[in-house]
Amino acid sequence: MLIAAAAILVGFIILIWSADLFVSGAASIAENMGMSPIVIGLTIVSLGTSAPEVLVSIISSMSSAGDLAVGNAIGSNIANTGLVLGITILVVPMSIHHACMRQEIPALLIVTLGVGLLLLDGEISKIDGSLMMGALFVILFQMVRSQSGDIALVEEAEEEPLQHLRPMRAWVTFIFGLTLLVASSRLLVWGAIAVAEQLGVSELIIGLTVVAIGTSLPELAATMASALRGHTEIALGNIIGSNLFNLLGVMSIPGIINGELLDPAVLSRDYAAMAGITLILAVGIQVGRKRKRAPAEHAYLGRSMGALLLSLYGGYYYWLYSTL
Repeated sequence: MLIAAAAILVGFIILIWSADLFVSGAASIAENMGMSPIVIGLTIVSLGTSAPEVLVSIISSMSSAGDLAVGNAIGSNIANTGLVLGITILVVPMSIHHACMRQEIPALLIVTLGVGLLLLDGEISKIDGSLMMGALFVILFQMVRSQSGDIALVEEAEEEPLQHLRPMRAWVTFIFGLTLLVASSRLLVWGAIAVAEQLGVSELIIGLTVVAIGTSLPELAATMASALRGHTEIALGNIIGSNLFNLLGVMSIPGIINGELLDPAVLSRDYAAMAGITLILAVGIQVGRKRKRAPAEHAYLGRSMGALLLSLYGGYYYWLYSTL
């Protein structure tokens, strides 16, 4: 047990560090190739923070631990919205230009509903996984095309600090980060499976809790840093982009690799909780447009919203452990 727990801890530390190296290298390569800051932010940086979930999902699926991958995807979304966004709003209340959210929030709600419908038969088939991955590419293309013309968002993206690496160093950093990502993911998955066996709980529960929180730490760092700089649209965009990627990219991997039968509690408890907290965030943004503190065409998310999201996150954990 101690060795497995140490493997999880060391795996998390290396995973988070290697994800940062991977993103820095990839972003510098893209910049050296002439890609604009807004496109780098919307694709490489936003999706790069989900690299831990992707690698854990791939390794889990290849290790016949698809439940761990599914739990990681759903649990990460719950943690992103309830824990990461909740803490960020408590520290830095957000005023968000409504134009920046007119596509992202509806897209997240539609994807949440659509993936839920695909899972109603109790499995993620190869067809389901392929449809989800295809939808991800379509949404990414549409978001990059529409937001590249958003002046406010482009200006924020240009102010975001990106590490500038020379071409050779960028490639070395990228390859080294990717190698460490794979190795640390293997270590983390091995430790998580071993702990689940020792404690007598399912791999799904370990994925929903320990692994989900650990792989959400890059989102917490990226979101908090953007919010503290006053770039609230990018902070919220990080969460929405990561959640979309988890649903369509991370969740699709077990289906594409092997096909995955779902634990009955996934839909009735975990997916329902994720959908509920996503809907509450969407309602909060809509209500925030009418707040007096919000400038024209802005939505205000105050500390009460942050406290609500954190409370819902805590309530989900209580529900989770009461049904074990």
